[in-house]
Amino acid sequence: MKRNIRKAVPEDAQIIVAFNSAMARETEGIVLQPGRIAKGVKTLLHDSSLGFYLLAEEDGEPIASLMITTEWSDWRNGLFWWIQSVYVKEEKRRQGVFRDLYQAVTELAAKAPQVCGFRLYVEHENHTAQKTYQSLGLAETRYRLFEQTMGDTSFFS
Repeated sequence: MKRNIRKAVPEDAQIIVAFNSAMARETEGIVLQPGRIAKGVKTLLHDSSLGFYLLAEEDGEPIASLMITTEWSDWRNGLFWWIQSVYVKEEKRRQGVFRDLYQAVTELAAKAPQVCGFRLYVEHENHTAQKTYQSLGLAETRYRLFEQTMGDTSFFS
């Protein structure tokens, strides 16, 4: 069993949509609108200024993905990479797949001097994911996340 981590390409859109949809159902109990999530994934895959996806494969079969987007920090004069939309197939969990994805993120960031750190958010009740993130050296911040959505917010089915 050979595991490979690579940047996703437009041909990977369908599996990323499936992974993101499964993650939303599992972690938040919501069903994403298929057309909207497909357009969102394809938009990022075609516009690298928005971010990128990493895909984990075993023997050529996709088993996990995550998305990186950026946030400019004027305080640090650098970019935070936000780790988002993390999904690992259920039967592949607790086997180091996220660790390998995170290692790939850190290696890519080491080649990008403007990156000043990583951030991610996690559901309050997702204790398993929180333990995984802590084991890799990520620490909970003192900040809380607030949001206000704009425009069409009917992205759930």
